[in-house]
Amino acid sequence: MRICFVTGGSLGDFADGYEGERADIVCCSFQALGKVSYERELKGETNLFEDVALLSKEQKNVVVCGCYTDARGIRRKSVVVAERGRILGVTDMVNRLDGGEYRSGAGIKIFDTSAGKLGVVVAEDLYFPQVMQTLSVCGAEVALCIFEELSESLEQTLMKAEAFLYGIPVCVCAFGYAQAADIAGKLSFASPKSPCIYDLKREQEYHLVEMRQRGFYRRKRGTF
Repeated sequence: MRICFVTGGSLGDFADGYEGERADIVCCSFQALGKVSYERELKGETNLFEDVALLSKEQKNVVVCGCYTDARGIRRKSVVVAERGRILGVTDMVNRLDGGEYRSGAGIKIFDTSAGKLGVVVAEDLYFPQVMQTLSVCGAEVALCIFEELSESLEQTLMKAEAFLYGIPVCVCAFGYAQAADIAGKLSFASPKSPCIYDLKREQEYHLVEMRQRGFYRRKRGTF
């Protein structure tokens, strides 16, 4: 699975100027689209989602792009996913920290694409391990996290830990930097270049995990 990370510049700049290797997935951080108003999109005043779909059609691949959506004043951090000219859907950050300006959305999504089953993690949802656990249990082959700006080491530590704990490769695309971790919890890719290409190795490994706990009590039935 070849992934092209776009960590700087607008989506239009990338579409007009990119002449590098073709990838299965183009992954863009929030600066690529910026603010998207659903109302203006529906009225035809803007065509930002259409631009994402057109890029996926031109590149003949999957495009995953972060944005800030506005639904009549309700602002969310979101990610739009398109494949070969068709919008597959939009997913929102599901956890809101300390009453921040961006509201929480509903539902964690996996997109079944020609490149594989892509689990999408939006921004600070990376801080909540249950999001990655849900993607793993539901069959995601890779987790793509679209982030804003990385701190010194926190997001990299979480990325590696969650890849190890839940058995799926994790890629983070942020402003100015892209990185990835394999299922062994090791950093497998990191680059400040934009765009940059990463060849992701698909890995799936399963183990039987057993534990004892209290609860689930059932009375023994008597004999007849």
